Amino acid sequence: MTQWQLFLAFFRVGMLGYGGGPSSIPLVHQEVVKKYGWMDDDEFADVLALGNTLPGPIATKMAGYIGYRVAGITGMLNALLSTILPTIVLMIALLTTVASFKDYTWVKGMTVAVMPVVGVMLAVLTFDFYRKSTETLGWGKSLVLIAVSFGLIELLGLHPAILIAALLVAAISKRDPKKTSEIEAKREEQ
Repeated sequence: MTQWQLFLAFFRVGMLGYGGGPSSIPLVHQEVVKKYGWMDDDEFADVLALGNTLPGPIATKMAGYIGYRVAGITGMLNALLSTILPTIVLMIALLTTVASFKDYTWVKGMTVAVMPVVGVMLAVLTFDFYRKSTETLGWGKSLVLIAVSFGLIELLGLHPAILIAALLVAAISKRDPKKTSEIEAKREEQ
């Protein structure tokens, strides 16, 4: 049953995640955290941060890790295949069809129309992470963290992966083992 759930979860992400990896992150969050409860928001944020520091497409990195965590090696392979298979099939089918219509304005309009949707999905995910950070850090520390991160990335040109890795190390070093065991106990009850 778990393998089937993994397949369905990441197949839906692969089918509906139009616009690349970042647009699929809210869909992965919906499936993994809200629908199946394989991890909580904090763990998902950690996986997302770690996935962003590694090279390659974020959707496949997250699918591989989550699949491995839920059902081992076979879960990892299942989640990876179900994530990339829809893309492969759709790319072959759509590219052969769209190539003949690429100069039509309605095709160009479809591509332009998707961009705001992806932007809104990413904004909602960002706001959710910000809201969660205010619960644990408070408003002041969260705003300072955002301002410092923005300054380091935009003004000093620091690569986001370096900042994410540094924040991840800081978060792991301050993680409360008691809270982690409480979260694991809740997961076992479900």
